[in-house]
Amino acid sequence: MTHVAAVAKAAHAPVDYVWAAARIAIGWIFLWAFLDKTFGWGFATPAAKAWINGGSPTTGFLKGTGENALGGLFGALAGQAWVDWLFMTGLAGIGLALVLGVGTRIAAVTGTLMLALMWAAELPLATNPFLDEHIIYAIVLVGLALTGAGTTLGLGNLPIVRRNAWLR
Repeated sequence: MTHVAAVAKAAHAPVDYVWAAARIAIGWIFLWAFLDKTFGWGFATPAAKAWINGGSPTTGFLKGTGENALGGLFGALAGQAWVDWLFMTGLAGIGLALVLGVGTRIAAVTGTLMLALMWAAELPLATNPFLDEHIIYAIVLVGLALTGAGTTLGLGNLPIVRRNAWLR
């Protein structure tokens, strides 16, 4: 590849920056949820209910689904240690992957799965018969995976990432 071709290939179109901003923003949503639930910084989680203080990051949300369509299933999972660990590991891993731009495909798949489960736990929806932010975020995650959004403003161009498709 000539130098000119390499420079042209490395250039990013304006839409690449839009996808990168979406990747970082949604990554921050996941990462922030992890941090606030872990340390109880008082935004969505009070300090007394922080994970490091013995609180369960899944109990509040899942116990509140009791009267929903799938409430029995999700309510039974609330507060179980393995569910808490899986949920928090997912939040941290998806958030970090998206913010850094490495493993965006894996983060998109697992993030979409997590969002679909959270959407299902809330059925029926209170404000719309079908659509809420979980579905919108999932659609954006699919777009991130399809566009290779980790290469713009992310670490997706690192040689190790380029050599290993599973890291893209």
